[in-house]
Amino acid sequence: MNSIFFKFLFLLSFIPFLLLSNKKKDIQAIKGMCGCMDIKFQFAETFSPDKEYKFYENYNSGGRELAFVVEETKDKIVIQHLLVVGKEMVIKHWRQDWIYQTESMLSYDKEERWVKKNYNREETKGKWIQKVYQVDDSPRYEGMGSWVHVDGKSYWESTTDAPLPRREYSKRKDYNVLSRRNRHNITDFGWVHEQDNLKILRGENIKLIAEEKGKNTYVKVGMEKCEPAIKWWDKNQNFWSIVRKNWDNYFEENEIISFHKSVNKQPMFNGFFALGKKYEGLNNVSEKQYKEINDEINNHISSFIKP
Repeated sequence: MNSIFFKFLFLLSFIPFLLLSNKKKDIQAIKGMCGCMDIKFQFAETFSPDKEYKFYENYNSGGRELAFVVEETKDKIVIQHLLVVGKEMVIKHWRQDWIYQTESMLSYDKEERWVKKNYNREETKGKWIQKVYQVDDSPRYEGMGSWVHVDGKSYWESTTDAPLPRREYSKRKDYNVLSRRNRHNITDFGWVHEQDNLKILRGENIKLIAEEKGKNTYVKVGMEKCEPAIKWWDKNQNFWSIVRKNWDNYFEENEIISFHKSVNKQPMFNGFFALGKKYEGLNNVSEKQYKEINDEINNHISSFIKP
């Protein structure tokens, strides 16, 4: 009996080392999503419980994107994505934060409303929360899961609710929640984002409108092809760093987050991009400048908050 007990204790002693080893592999996989990438976006509706439902046309698009780490600590990796359009044009794109074993995340409800959900340490042990943000660093969706490393493959999965995707944000009124099953596969050429999505109308009851399959393929190309994005970020990183800090403070202080889609027919990102242009090339920010920029950002966010 004592022999079995001591063997059990011996095995338990290895768990922290296994978690640490896996965490290093996790970080390597997360950073595998960085680089200059050519992207192909493919989406197709597949099923609907409504026999009269008319399926929308398949969505196919593409582009080039630079993804890179802008912030890293022991348990957090922040990856910024920038779109490269043509030879010179650069547009700030989405952002993803990866947080290890955190104890809270935002859960999307509907109509631009998120609710903070808390977890205990056991529920998040060994797991990463991916926080996905809009182009203006406002929230989009957050999901939790474990990275899996087996047979030379690395992948991460989660299921979570989200607002309508950008490709249907202004076109569809028949559903208000996208329930997403995300799978990130790291490959030798880059990575693949697979999606199995449910388009849901959430009100007093929940109604499934249609199911959808998505596949975003990211193929690494030479970094010289993203040179305009590297130069753009050099001139704009200080402003967007202040934006991130402002949002982080807002998320920390509020249990419920809710926004208007637009104010005076203008979406939130328009104001942020205008401020970004105003403060482009900002270096060595003084305390006075920081307060001025912070106040402008805070006022802009406040104008979109629902009472």
